[in-house]
Amino acid sequence: MYYMDKEFIAHIRSDSMNGFVLQDLDTHLEGVGALMYEFSNEFFNAEWGKIIGRWHDIGKYSEAFQQYIEVNSGYKEGPLLGKTDHSSAGAIYAKETLPEGYWQPIAYCIAGHHAGLHNWYPEIGLSGSLQERLTKLELLNSIRDHFNEETVDYNKLNAPTGKALPSESFHLWIRMLFSCLVDADYLDTESFMNPESFEKRGKYDSLSTLKDRFDDYMSSFAEKAVDSDMNRIRDSVLKQCIYSGILEPGFFSITVPTGGGKTLSSIAWALEHAVRYKKKRVVFAIPYTSIISQTVQVYREIFGETNVVEHHSNIDDETSSDESKLSIENWDAPIIVTTNVQLFESLYANRTSKCRKLHNLANSIIILDEAQMLPPEFLKPILSILRSLVEDFGASVLFSTATQPVLTGEIGGSGKYAFKEIETERIREIVPDFKCLTNKLNRVDVQMPENIHKNMEWKEVADELMQFDQVLSIVNTRKDCRSLYNLMPEDTFHLSRMMCSAHILDVIAQIKDRLRNGESIRVVSTQLIEAGVDIDFPVVYRALAGLDSIAQSAGRCNREGKLNKEGKLGLTKVFCPPKNTPLGLMRKGSDTLKEMIGGADSCCNLIDPASFKRYFDLFYSKIQNFDKPNIKSLLWQDAAQMKFQFATAARDFKLIDDRGSETILIEYKEGADLVRLFKHKGPESWLMRKLQRYSVSVNARDFEKIRSAGLIEQIHGCWVQSHESLYNTKVGLLSDGEWLEEIHII
Repeated sequence: MYYMDKEFIAHIRSDSMNGFVLQDLDTHLEGVGALMYEFSNEFFNAEWGKIIGRWHDIGKYSEAFQQYIEVNSGYKEGPLLGKTDHSSAGAIYAKETLPEGYWQPIAYCIAGHHAGLHNWYPEIGLSGSLQERLTKLELLNSIRDHFNEETVDYNKLNAPTGKALPSESFHLWIRMLFSCLVDADYLDTESFMNPESFEKRGKYDSLSTLKDRFDDYMSSFAEKAVDSDMNRIRDSVLKQCIYSGILEPGFFSITVPTGGGKTLSSIAWALEHAVRYKKKRVVFAIPYTSIISQTVQVYREIFGETNVVEHHSNIDDETSSDESKLSIENWDAPIIVTTNVQLFESLYANRTSKCRKLHNLANSIIILDEAQMLPPEFLKPILSILRSLVEDFGASVLFSTATQPVLTGEIGGSGKYAFKEIETERIREIVPDFKCLTNKLNRVDVQMPENIHKNMEWKEVADELMQFDQVLSIVNTRKDCRSLYNLMPEDTFHLSRMMCSAHILDVIAQIKDRLRNGESIRVVSTQLIEAGVDIDFPVVYRALAGLDSIAQSAGRCNREGKLNKEGKLGLTKVFCPPKNTPLGLMRKGSDTLKEMIGGADSCCNLIDPASFKRYFDLFYSKIQNFDKPNIKSLLWQDAAQMKFQFATAARDFKLIDDRGSETILIEYKEGADLVRLFKHKGPESWLMRKLQRYSVSVNARDFEKIRSAGLIEQIHGCWVQSHESLYNTKVGLLSDGEWLEEIHII
């Protein structure tokens, strides 16, 4: 685009030394087009990217926008003006200029580059649609006299990702182009508006350098390590992972029992694989925010602070560098540690802030830690988008767990909801002798109930727990946690989501200290502690649940094999609680285990790879819907006509269903100061991120109980603790001195 009769402005910066500085529109369009060309070339669509970048802001050629930016920036005097629509013109121009199948992807990206990807069809409760945007012909007509129209040879626009795409993958391709545009637009704007911030970007070491650093770290670690059976096994696992890094990109799994060193071995494989195949970064996704910190701490010790970016809801802005905060926006760092929620909800998001980072997943390595925790009711859209990332965008995906779920072949048996997403032979195990490892790493005697249908009373469970100096009991619900904890001695520790995240992390740290010092300690916890928390109890009690949960609980028992040196095993005892497991997925898990125990598997070693395969086959056969948000109808069904419901899919794809719950900001330790600051300053973004660590969610009934008791107040649209009796520093949220009922969020 070239302006014809005047200089058109894209951005205005107020500079204390130079006064107002203008960025002309043509420079901005060329700059975004160049960045788009670079970004989208990663998946072989550079020409698409260049056109989208050059057309995205042609609406700024309008007189209305020029008046808006001149006046509202203070460059010219006058009353402040309302915002103008400068995004629709480029979308309309694409429809006018290009044939069917070519204009739609470009129109989605340009029309949504501020408001987010639109639905094709309008929907009540969601603002706008692409159809509506395309009717605003006056926006294009108003700028025709101000720019030279550009003729595009659409034959140069090669196929999406350079090949024919299946219908399920088109939405991700458009989302990737959209991500490139959002990032390119932000970066070009930032380079002009905030050059100091822009200069801090991209200051990372290469993955090759990080691999050398890792090799040095592991060599030093090996020299200091005690010569033991456990460490020899971990060394063997590490070497097998490094060797497997030479395998061609695609899907991989690492199935190593708890304590076998998966965290370091998987990153060793990733670095070997990345350097060999020129991958751009490693993304490590974890189910819970409560277990991320220990992984990040290890990686930062090895690779350095700036090379490892932590992205989840509980990030502390004060401990994050400026560079880290910038990288959170677009994931351009070499190593990203995040949550499943952040990763997969972003992959189905429509908002600019969530989509901006997605193009940096192309040609990357994604490690899914504790893969058994992928939610079954979202399994089809999750596996579909992972398959597209691997087949169409050059990613490699590693499923990492001690209890590998069945994610290939026919999932769900022969039921109406069964599906096949990934061929069995396409997932390659990077530790081939994992069956042998299971026997070598046997550190726990898992005792099942003699009668799987006989329930124990909480008093019986408490009496048994009090026989041990160091014992962990894991139960299924917050209410169960309350009931058992109330029967235990006063010095017992409690863990549940009735406590804010900062409180949970404090208690976990205290538990580790006591275990390290050999002190007496008893803990009653919900399942939040069973996956990935690095603790080591000699005895663990587990309320009946699915086999994967029991195996994870056993992973907190004799984790370092210290009892083996004495010729002993740790004890993990499964018991049937007074009431049945809650309805839903948790009940399906326990019912599946009961079926196995009562059938041909009753004499088998349940903590064994073959048993896990049998378990997940049975478990998935009980799932009635693997596509809860109905992504098929929203994004796949009308892909050939390019009719996508992006906004609806983003609304409905929520791995944590918090509808019907309310969040309360808690005055726990630093949270009290933050709440006072919130009352004074209001909901500033940095402050709200910090306050996420000091919040608890409750269901509607308990919320109303708390509100009517006058224990909270609404400030700036948020509910805030207003009475000290609401929160207890041992057990978390209370109501009139009583426990609140459980809210079970999957």
